[in-house]
Amino acid sequence: MSARILVVDDVVPNVKILEAKLSVEYYDVITAYNGLDALELAKDKSPDLVLLDVMMPQMDGFEVCKRLKADPTTAHIPVVMVTALSEAADRVQGLEAGADDFLTKPVDDVALFARVKSLLRLKMMMDEFRLREETSQDLGVLNSEDHPDAVHRGRLLAIDDNEFSASQLLKVFSDNYDVTIEGNMEEALVLARGGDFDLAIVSMSAVSFDPLRLCSRIRTFEETRQLPILTLVDDSDADKLVKGLDLGVNDYVMRPIDSNELIVRTRTQVLRKQYQDRLRHNYHRSMELAVTDGLTGLYNRRYMTNHLDTQLQKVKTEFKSVSILIMDIDFFKEVNDTHGHEAGDDVLKAFSGRIGKSVRGIDLACRFGGEEFVVVMPDTDLAVANGVAERLRCEIADYPFEVSRGSISLDITCSIGVTMSTPEDTTDSIMKRADDALYQAKRDGRNRVVTNTGA
Repeated sequence: MSARILVVDDVVPNVKILEAKLSVEYYDVITAYNGLDALELAKDKSPDLVLLDVMMPQMDGFEVCKRLKADPTTAHIPVVMVTALSEAADRVQGLEAGADDFLTKPVDDVALFARVKSLLRLKMMMDEFRLREETSQDLGVLNSEDHPDAVHRGRLLAIDDNEFSASQLLKVFSDNYDVTIEGNMEEALVLARGGDFDLAIVSMSAVSFDPLRLCSRIRTFEETRQLPILTLVDDSDADKLVKGLDLGVNDYVMRPIDSNELIVRTRTQVLRKQYQDRLRHNYHRSMELAVTDGLTGLYNRRYMTNHLDTQLQKVKTEFKSVSILIMDIDFFKEVNDTHGHEAGDDVLKAFSGRIGKSVRGIDLACRFGGEEFVVVMPDTDLAVANGVAERLRCEIADYPFEVSRGSISLDITCSIGVTMSTPEDTTDSIMKRADDALYQAKRDGRNRVVTNTGA
C-alpha cells in the first residue's frame, strides 16, 4: 500500500533514518524540521500519515498535533508521535492532543510498519466514506442535517478469561460506558455479531482461547468487520501484538495498565467508530435518496427503468413474464386547485401507502412523475396483475383520504392500465402499451382498470 508520509523532527539524522526506512518500503516521504513547517506541509501536501517528534523547540509535538486536529483540512490525518518519552502521563497528554499512537525511540521497525499499515488502512476507508458524503452533499442528495450528530453512550465488549482483570476493566469503564464482560470466545463472537458495540477489548494474555484467532474472526464476519479492536498486551506478547496489528487490531495498551491511558485510547476508538458509523449511515442514506422519491418514499422513475430493463432481460433468458401497472390519480389537479398543494402532497403520500399495502413484496412500486405511479410485477401473468390492479382500485376508491391533518376528507379514484411483457419487449415498448391502456381507462370514464395485451 503506497502512501505519502510526513516525517517531523528537529534532529536531521532522525529524519534521515526514518526517511530511509520508509522509502525502502516505497512510501513517498516528505520532511519538516519544525512545527510551523509541519503545519504548512500538512495543509499543502495532504499526507496520509504524520510521524511527529514530541521534543522540538518553539512548538513541541503536542501543540502541533492539537493544531492539526483542530483544522478541518488536516483533522482526518493520523498522527503517530515518535518520542524518547516513555511515561504514561506523556502518552496520555499526546492522546489528549489527538495523536493516534505513540512510538518510543529507538523505533522498532516491525512496530513502526505495523502501526503505519494499520492507520493507513483505516484512513483509506474513512477517506472513501468522506468523499462519498461530500459528493452526495455537492449533488444535493444529502445535506448536513440528514444525520444525527449526537454522540451516544458507548457500548464495550471486553473479552478476558481472567476474572480479576475483567473486574478491573468493569471498574474503569462502568461510569461512562455500557460494558459487557465475556470470558468465552464463542460466546463473545455471538455477542459481538448480535450487539451494536462500539469497541471490543481483547486480552492478549487469554489462556482458554487464542486471542489472535478471536481478532481474526471478528474481522471475518460481516456484522463485526468494522468493529474496532483494542488489545491489552504484556511485554512478552510483542509478537502477538505485531500479528494482531496486521490482522486489523486498531490499538493497544501495554500492561501494567495505566487507567488514564486506557480511558483516553478507548474514548478515541469509540468516537472514531461513531464518526465512521455516521459516515456509513450518510452514504447508505444518500444511495437511498438517489433512487427514491423524496415525497412518497417509493422508488423513482430512473431506478424503476433500470429495474424493468433487468426484468425484461430475464424474460428473454428465463421465459418468465413481467406485468406492468401504470396508474394515475383522477382529477388530481382539482385537489391542488381547491385545497392547495399541501393537501395534494398528503394525497400523494397516502396513495403511495395504499399501493404498498396492495402489492407483493417482490413487486416494485415507483412514483413515475406527478400523480402517475407504476408497479413492476415480476413472474406475473395478466390474470394475477388484473386482480392486483382491481384490488388496488377498490382500496383507493372505497376509503376517503384524510388530508390537512384530518380536517378535510376527500373521495379519490384512480385509473389503471395493465399489460404483460412479450419476449420482444423493450422498456419503451412495454411502457407505451401500459400507457395506452391507462389513457383508454381515462377515456372510458376513469376509476377503472383496462388491460392492453398488445394483440
